[in-house]
Amino acid sequence: MAYSFNSVTIRTDNSESGMAKINELWADIMQGKVPLDFIANGMPVKGLSPISAYSDYENDEKGKYNLSVMSVTVDFFAKLEEAVAQGKYIKIDESGETIGECADKAWTKVWHLTASGQLNRAFTVDYESTVPAQYTKDGKTHCYLYIAVK
Repeated sequence: MAYSFNSVTIRTDNSESGMAKINELWADIMQGKVPLDFIANGMPVKGLSPISAYSDYENDEKGKYNLSVMSVTVDFFAKLEEAVAQGKYIKIDESGETIGECADKAWTKVWHLTASGQLNRAFTVDYESTVPAQYTKDGKTHCYLYIAVK
């Protein structure tokens, strides 16, 4: 029987082994071992985008949390932008040559802002959307973080 999922969740943390679990999950998704419905036969499905949701934080970024990779539509992003406008989230946009580079830059910025007291994170549900260069207007890879604030 063939399965297609709209989300998959793992419990992890920001340790080296936790990051390895995240990388392994994404590799399994992109290779079709975990058949999420935003990709079919190695190609993106029109109208669906992957997004990562970080939730069920043990305490803060130093503890365990759930990482869910899920399929969403454009409407989901519109709702996130509305939440930013309402002050429920802040949006971080970093670009780079690779997905890893821009994701590292974005999360490093969040951790710096949090540590310096400039960002009061809620640690409820945060979102990450990374867009490869071939799908952006400026030809750079972008990482968009939507961080819940108190």
